[in-house]
Amino acid sequence: MAGRRSFFLKFLLVLAVIVVAAVLGRSLWLPVLGYALVHDDGPAKADIAVVLGGDYWGHRILKAAQLMREGYVPAVLVSGPLGFYGLHECDLAIPFAVRHGFPAEWFIPLPHSANSTKDEARVVLAELRRRGVRSFLLVTSNFHTARAARDYMAAVRATGGGLSMRVVAAPDEFFRPDAWWRTRDSEKVAFNEWTKTLASALGL
Repeated sequence: MAGRRSFFLKFLLVLAVIVVAAVLGRSLWLPVLGYALVHDDGPAKADIAVVLGGDYWGHRILKAAQLMREGYVPAVLVSGPLGFYGLHECDLAIPFAVRHGFPAEWFIPLPHSANSTKDEARVVLAELRRRGVRSFLLVTSNFHTARAARDYMAAVRATGGGLSMRVVAAPDEFFRPDAWWRTRDSEKVAFNEWTKTLASALGL
């Protein structure tokens, strides 16, 4: 009995030390969780930029438009899932970019009904192949880049390869990988993205 009590007390002591160390060292390990969500290859010349759906603030399409303005791509394909008051996201995103000074003819709308990044990848890649694209820049929010990169690379391999992709991160006002735990909005973004990341890893 005394041995079991001693073991239990040692266990509580070790647990307490771990908790204290985690709290005191949170500035070291919390950024790791943030940066693990980010995969940014940076821009390079490509046949087209692809803007992924799921951005309610327009950061992704404005980043892609900037890439075109800087001469990296000659066109921008705008993915447009359904579900925005009966509209496709691309039907709202392109006018938003135009209001910010970018020509409408730069953008190609791609309306669809996919409701996950994996399903969206199949739709987007089919369209890119139909257009004869060989290289593209995948533009999405910084917190979404790592998961999007995995899903799109897997989809490229599953459909026979032959497409070169670089992921470009669009900055997001609600998520900084080095300080995501400092605001409620950023915490929600990180929690939501990690939930989707783990679900995807489990095949859910």
